[in-house]
Amino acid sequence: MAKLKITLQKSLIGRSEKQRVIVKTLGLKKVNSQVIHEDVPQIRGMIKKVSHLVKVEEV
Repeated sequence: MAKLKITLQKSLIGRSEKQRVIVKTLGLKKVNSQVIHEDVPQIRGMIKKVSHLVKVEEV
């Protein structure tokens, strides 16, 4: 199964509580932090909600 490397590009200051929860659920804490997740529909849905804050690369 493919993997995704997700990087938090922008700060969460001024963002809605839903967006903060999604970023925390993905495992991202600080700007430029990175995590690797399996490419599943649940993760893709979370990425879509915060696509303006993160950068996604296939690994």
